[in-house]
Amino acid sequence: MEDKILRKLFLGFIQIHILHHAKEHPIFGAWMVEELEEHGYSISSGTLYPILHSMESDGLLHQEQKNVDGRIRKYYTATEKGITVLEEARKKAYELFKEIK
Repeated sequence: MEDKILRKLFLGFIQIHILHHAKEHPIFGAWMVEELEEHGYSISSGTLYPILHSMESDGLLHQEQKNVDGRIRKYYTATEKGITVLEEARKKAYELFKEIK
């Protein structure tokens, strides 16, 4: 039960993390899995890709496909809406962390 609750809470953190990096440069799934692991999140590509697709459907990310070594790789960048959401999330997270630290 506890694990399920933590996963729900961490989903928001993961989405903020995705938007942060997608604003800085195009990201792709395998790279994002590794980046999240460096920050203590254990997430499989089977979990990450639906999150990326959902964020794209919500207009937060834009997808571009590129041929890399003969394979199609999907790169994601933050949209204007995604950047706006990220800025608001940063403000809310900052206020929260000030209160709970």
